[in-house]
Amino acid sequence: MPLNRRGFLGLTTGLTVVTLAGCGSGAAPASAPRTGGRLRAAFAGGGAKEVLDPHLANLFVEAARSKAMFDKLADLGTDVSPQPRLAEKWEPNADLTRWRITLRQAKFHDGKPVRAQDVLASYARILDPNRAFRAKSSLALIDLPNSRAVDDRTVEFALKRPFGEFPNALAAFGAYIVPEGAEDFTKPVGSGAFSFVSFEPGRSVLLKRNPDYWEGAPLLDELEFVIANEESARTNALLGGQVEYAHDLTPTTARSHAAGDRMTIHRSPNSAVQAFAMKVDRAPFDNRDLREAMFLLADRPQLVESVLAGSGQVGNDLFGKDYQHYASDLPQRQRDLDKAKFLIRKAGAEGLTVKLDTSTAAAGMVEAATVFADQAKGSGLTIEVVQGNKDSYWADTLKNGSLSSFRSGAMPIETHIAQRLLKGSGTNVTKWARPEFDALYEKAVSTSDQSARNDAYREMQRVLHAEGGYLMWGFADWIVGAKPNVGGISTAPANTLDWARFDKVWLG
Repeated sequence: MPLNRRGFLGLTTGLTVVTLAGCGSGAAPASAPRTGGRLRAAFAGGGAKEVLDPHLANLFVEAARSKAMFDKLADLGTDVSPQPRLAEKWEPNADLTRWRITLRQAKFHDGKPVRAQDVLASYARILDPNRAFRAKSSLALIDLPNSRAVDDRTVEFALKRPFGEFPNALAAFGAYIVPEGAEDFTKPVGSGAFSFVSFEPGRSVLLKRNPDYWEGAPLLDELEFVIANEESARTNALLGGQVEYAHDLTPTTARSHAAGDRMTIHRSPNSAVQAFAMKVDRAPFDNRDLREAMFLLADRPQLVESVLAGSGQVGNDLFGKDYQHYASDLPQRQRDLDKAKFLIRKAGAEGLTVKLDTSTAAAGMVEAATVFADQAKGSGLTIEVVQGNKDSYWADTLKNGSLSSFRSGAMPIETHIAQRLLKGSGTNVTKWARPEFDALYEKAVSTSDQSARNDAYREMQRVLHAEGGYLMWGFADWIVGAKPNVGGISTAPANTLDWARFDKVWLG
């Protein structure tokens, strides 16, 4: 699902601002890492909908809390490639149908070791057909009945088909390891860097340092997540000293305070792609010339500056800028109005009006649609911006219309292709369906030859760059603010391991 500014699934209504109380703290510049203190982090929340069950997490605050209390077998690094976490290593067999995972020597908060049986039980819970856990689609390729615990620290997964990108599944959102039999998460027990202390739904969660954490004890004594739904409330709480960390600030707020000494702005580049999606299976964008004309109409630097207030990077109609497998050698597209006009005439589209569906379901989409419609003026093509229902927007545009606003958070390029660009993909908004493209994907994921895999990904991206349906014009920074005395905040893309990660953070 595309990211939006209140949560992963667009839970943006009915949220109430909670007034934050607490004493102020000093704002001396961050010094060398040191231990001690409580960090208070302000996030938007979901009121009664918030949960501490990591398999049900959807909101950003739920994801950050899950990361603090639990571990996955793998997580995504700064280049959005899978990195070992509870898995010390992984080894596939020759045909990539069985994967052996060696676990680290890690313990749950109750002192019990993390065992292979806990891993299998966690995945069985996620894959339960009677439940709706988000990680289910990513883990669906596991043949669980034929998987086994070799010993307490070794799991052997059987897969339903050869899959060389299995570590991406281990790093899937929500694929956390919980103790075997765990169902009551009112006082959750995980293996993460922080352990549970207390929970007030819709208000706060208090955690404390786990001294036995496998990667080393956190520097902070305590970590408190507090709820402030409006961006202005989070900003004011930070400025007023009620919190030390404010998640998800706007580019305007960042510009206002970048030169000041009351907060430090931290930007995570390439966290969310901004795009327009053209459906290639229907008029008028079943015409390749018209799709190319659309690519050439976009003034990407202007979109980044006006819509993202400069807090982003120009896109090149490809997902995953700077991620693993990204085809950075393909030429950067530039605006070329004359060539666009020629292609519009060639496509027989001169004088055509095209509706661009958009909504406030994700930040910046309406503004981007308006700017792009203005950029198309004088081309012979008229773009009419139509604002739809934000609550049903993603489902509506998956099926209807021919042109729509699109936004997505970070994920591996392989996952983006699998979920959105194959014939049977469940969220294929562009309706891209090419047997030869699907064959390239199968070639990539069914080989252990890294060079051959890279070549296949590059060829898929070359095809998409030339004739695909995504006009990916920019990549937005994710922005957080913190007191100047807070050190150790990462600038990794949102949705990756180091985003909203607090075990390496300290108070100066």
